[in-house]
Amino acid sequence: MRTSKQLLGAVSALALVAMSSTPAMAAGTRAGNTIQNTVTVNYNVSGVAQSAATASDTFTVDQRVNLTVTSVGNTTVAPNQTNRVLAFDVTNTSNSIADLNLTVALRTGNAANIGNFRVFRDTNGNRQLDAAELTAGPITFLDEVAEDATVAVLVVSDIGINARNADTFDVALTAAAHAAGTAGTLGARLQATAGANTAGVDTVLFDGAGVSDAANDGAFSAQGRYTVSGASLTVTKTSRIISDPVNGTGAGRKAIPGATIEYCITVANAAGAATATNVAILDDLPADVTYLSAFGILLNGDAACTNGTAGGTFAAGGGTGGRDRITGSLSDVAAGQTRSAYFRVVIR
Repeated sequence: MRTSKQLLGAVSALALVAMSSTPAMAAGTRAGNTIQNTVTVNYNVSGVAQSAATASDTFTVDQRVNLTVTSVGNTTVAPNQTNRVLAFDVTNTSNSIADLNLTVALRTGNAANIGNFRVFRDTNGNRQLDAAELTAGPITFLDEVAEDATVAVLVVSDIGINARNADTFDVALTAAAHAAGTAGTLGARLQATAGANTAGVDTVLFDGAGVSDAANDGAFSAQGRYTVSGASLTVTKTSRIISDPVNGTGAGRKAIPGATIEYCITVANAAGAATATNVAILDDLPADVTYLSAFGILLNGDAACTNGTAGGTFAAGGGTGGRDRITGSLSDVAAGQTRSAYFRVVIR
């Protein structure tokens, strides 16, 4: 009984020693490190101190693969724009250095109106594609990313000319963990070690599920959104008879040779659309009419083709196939606004 008490008292004063080659990080102790633990037991026999008893245990830390991708805001675009940016942060939260393969996919939106997807490293972290980054060229993977390191990247694409106001494109960036070790070369895709724990460095896939990948698959994805802010123009061209040689301006006027016709061109922009700028009108006249220079060309009128201001250009034979051509520029057409151009011709 006395010996048992002495041993119990000694064990209560154990000295425990743990050793690791590097301190633990947020990602955890580095894979491949060995952790050694030694226990010392002191005790007495008949009141006399005895040689301490010790025991040690050593094991190797396995590889826990984890990573995240975070979207850093959405982007407003216009039709026919190039090199439009969605910014992302890619973080290696594994307990080992890793190569991270990068892929881009369109999740929602009309694929015909967006394309040329590329990924660039955001070297200065300003979330913009700078000239130096464009010159450096796109990348397909992040090389030798340290534990706990975050790398800023830019997904870049071109918007098609047929994209329409309020269209959206959801674009996903996926990072997949690959083995590191050879700078400049993408290592093999990391796979979970099957079965019981081995004496070496096993691999455990610890990642969560992203927008387009599953949990514990060694990858993670997030998406950003492009929203199109474009003008939504409706162009209408109508004509009305001003007078004819028989009825003059009376109610019975007809579109006969010698009659004066007024062409009215309206440009309307839908509510909620982006302002249309540099609005240019080009109209090649039919061969059967003659431009009435005395009336001229009136621009920036209202929807009824009144209140216009003189302007525009007439070019005899300047159009397609030698037809006479009318050109003119309208002021910016804001959302919900209509502007017009109108001029007159005489039927030959």
